[in-house]
Amino acid sequence: MNVVAPITKNPKWSPEETKLRIELAAAYRLTAMLGMDDLIYTHLSARVPGPDLHFLLNPYGMLFSEITASSLIKVDQNGEMVDPSENGWVHNPTGFVLHSAIHRSGDDRVCVFHGHPINAMAVSCLQGGLLPLTVWSHQFYNRISYHPYEGPPVRLDERDRVLANMGKTQAMLMQNHGVLTTGRTVAEAFILMYYLEKSCEVQIKVLSAGQKLILPSDEVCEYSARLRYSDEQLTADAGALEWQALVRKLDSIDPSYRS
Repeated sequence: MNVVAPITKNPKWSPEETKLRIELAAAYRLTAMLGMDDLIYTHLSARVPGPDLHFLLNPYGMLFSEITASSLIKVDQNGEMVDPSENGWVHNPTGFVLHSAIHRSGDDRVCVFHGHPINAMAVSCLQGGLLPLTVWSHQFYNRISYHPYEGPPVRLDERDRVLANMGKTQAMLMQNHGVLTTGRTVAEAFILMYYLEKSCEVQIKVLSAGQKLILPSDEVCEYSARLRYSDEQLTADAGALEWQALVRKLDSIDPSYRS
């Protein structure tokens, strides 16, 4: 088994930021490992604890499989670099627009994941959106939002519409574009993205069969969703067990994301 790489020491980072950097870097690596990345595009972010609105993003041009805790860049609510990269890395403007839309709301959604996974992109083009076909998709029943495509999201005024359309949901299909998930932790946002993509994958395969669909009743779908979103589940530990297992696997393969 590989020896876990140490995190690069940086006196500018609090222990909380250091931990967050490791978790976010792990999410980038796992996204690549599971085939949910898109070359150098899309992004995950996490709001840094503290009085200032600062959040971490990936350097624009770096593959997800290359991301490390120390390579993540930090920006403020205006998109300005807090600690300019010594290597000249900058952030993707669309990343800033989408992520700042959520982070500037000031709520408890710490992590934001915008992705282009193939199946979710396909479902984002369907008029009916996500269907409650499986136990995976039931957790999103009446708990997923939609945002119409306005072109590449580089205009700051789109942030208000993204936030308004997302409302209190943690998952949003961006029509003809991709998907957005959020979480109170990196683990929660990542696991939601994983299951949303899996839900969409099943839907595309089912629709391709050309057979009549079996859809559970509204009562069953709501019951299933409530089990996922019960008071016991709505904690900061949502997705923690799956996440810990994935991180163990990642550490056994390549722990260099921690550096």
